[in-house]
Parts: sequence; structure tokens; C-alpha cells
Amino acid sequence: MAWLRRLRYFPIAFVVRSPGACSVTKEFRRREFLGGMAAASMLSVTHSKTKSANFAGERWEPMTNEMPHRTLGKTGVKVSCIGLGGFHLGQSKLAEADMIKLFHSAVDRGINFSDNSWDYNQGDSERRVGKALRGYRDKVFVMTKFDGRTRGSALKQLDDSLQRLGLDSIDLWQFHENIRLEDPDRFFAEDGAAEAMLTAKKDGKIKYMGFTGHKDPSVHLRMLEMADKNHFDFDAVQMPLNVMDAHFRSFEKEVLPVLLKKQIGVLGMKSMGDKNILLSKTVTPLECLQYALSLPTSVVITGIDSIPILDQAFNAASSYGELSKSDIAAILEKTATVAMTGKFEPFKTTPRFDSTAMHPEWLGYNPGA
Repeated sequence: MAWLRRLRYFPIAFVVRSPGACSVTKEFRRREFLGGMAAASMLSVTHSKTKSANFAGERWEPMTNEMPHRTLGKTGVKVSCIGLGGFHLGQSKLAEADMIKLFHSAVDRGINFSDNSWDYNQGDSERRVGKALRGYRDKVFVMTKFDGRTRGSALKQLDDSLQRLGLDSIDLWQFHENIRLEDPDRFFAEDGAAEAMLTAKKDGKIKYMGFTGHKDPSVHLRMLEMADKNHFDFDAVQMPLNVMDAHFRSFEKEVLPVLLKKQIGVLGMKSMGDKNILLSKTVTPLECLQYALSLPTSVVITGIDSIPILDQAFNAASSYGELSKSDIAAILEKTATVAMTGKFEPFKTTPRFDSTAMHPEWLGYNPGA
């Protein structure tokens, strides 16, 4: 396969492609962009207060129309175009009481998508969001992730997440860090995590299924290919979508068209690359968010740890539609050169963001065996 020929391995078994294979010119690919924007019509952006049903069978209704809502792929569920990142909400520098006020403010203003993971801040992110959900569950689409590669480890982590969140069911449960070439094989192996997902769905503990990853689009394509072979339907996929990704080892160019064709919900993340993209001094935080929102995503998940940062996200959600094709082309032109080596996307080129590599015990099997 073409994707296999392009890969080389680091010792910790995540996938890296040669930077030379990712070289692009500064000229913006208008045809590809326009094709993506045409596909965005599938997402049904709306500013209305149309009611939708969450998994629990309750009804949520945005309390204001500040935040545009889009359709999560083929699920039909309406989700806010901005998602509240869970990692930042669990950090100790943000007092729990302030975190809960921030969460409630975001939801009251129209954000209804909550991102989280079993491993964020040793479980504190889920525990805090669980407290914030009291009295707000019917207004929030709850997503969390798991690290287990085996059926047993994944189901144990699901039970942990449900207990921390104080819920009987999760709207979207995602296989976390699909970053190694062998991760899709582990997922679909006998007694693997795919079996855990199907069991959890049958038992009513989850509604929708997805996977995430930040390393290489080839691994995402491998997972989607194996899903087809195993007749397994993913409802959502999470991946980096940003002004640098457009030029280097691009999920936007390689994976996004496949997701749109399959009508799988697109969850964009790392719009600022955990602030690394801002270190390039080529783009502003607002431009980063606006660019990600201009793509045919269902949700752009971003870390929010204060009211000013929350206001910034709402500013981007209300203004990204004002970007012209030439505005977007200019953003891409000024980031093209600095993006070429992946320096400002270290989650692709270094192990620093690979939590499951740092904690192999979370996988549920011995990677060295």
C-alpha cells in the first residue's frame, strides 16, 4: 500500500513520515479548498434554537443563539461548532469552583459539546465535568475517550469514566490516540477494543463510537480501511486541523475528504497546536480558530480556561464566515514555509504528546511481549 511505503518508525512505535514527502508550494490549492467548502453544506450550520434529543432521551435547547450548531455526521445530532476541551478544565491552576462557573457559562451561551478523556489529569477532568453536569446534563453532548486496547481494559476504563462523570451513559465514546501503525490491528483484534465498544453500545452505556489520533493521517486511513473490512461503523473521528496541518502530513488533505464521503462526524483539534503554532508568530489565535471553523468540521475542540478565552472562541464562531477565499489563501501562504518541517506541530514529530507511550500500562497488554 502507498501509505505503508511512506512510513518509518521511531523506537516508541509511533509513525513518522519523511518531511520531504510533505513539501508543498506556497500557492493555495483553491480547487481542494472549494471542494471541502462545498462538502460543508452537509453539516447544516444553524443559529436557531431547534431542539434535538441527546442520548439520554432528554431534550436540550441552547439558551442563546450566540453559537452556531452543526450536524454530527450521519448521527443527525446538532452540536456546537466549538467544543469545550476537557484537558484544560482539569488543570490545577484553574480552581474547581471557577471551572464549574466557566463550564456553565459556556453551556448557557450555546456550547453543548463536552470533550474529555479517561486519562486527563489523572481523572480530575472527568470528575470536575461530572460536577459541572449536575443540572446541565440535558443541555450537553458528552464525549470521553479511553486508552485500553483490549476488551477488558477498555470496559474497565468506561466504568471509571461513567463513575467520575456521574452518568449512566455517554453520548460519544472514542478510542484514544490511534497513533501507531499497530493500533488499528489491536482495535480489531480478537478480544480487542472494538468488541468493548459493541458490548458497551449493546448494554446502553454509549450511543456513538469514534476514534482520535494526532500523529499521522496514514494511521487514520488504516483504521478507516480496517473498519470497512470489519463492517464497523464509526460515527466520529477526531484529528488535528489547523493552519500548519494544511501543509505538513495533512489530515485535512488526506483524511477529511474520506470522512465527508462516509458522512462521519469531523472533530477538529489542536487549532493552535497547544500554543505551539502561535510560537511561529505568523498567525493570531483568532485566525487559528477561524481557519479551523472554515473547514467542514462538525466541532472544533479547543482548550478554554478563562472567560477571555471563552469570549475569543465565541468571537471566532461568529466571525469565521467573514473570511473570504483570499483571506484563507493569505493565512495559508504565510504559514507554508514555517510548517514544512513540522516544528510547530510537535504532536506529529515528537513523543511529547503521546500519553499512551508514556503509560503503556493503560493499554491493557504488554507492548514489548
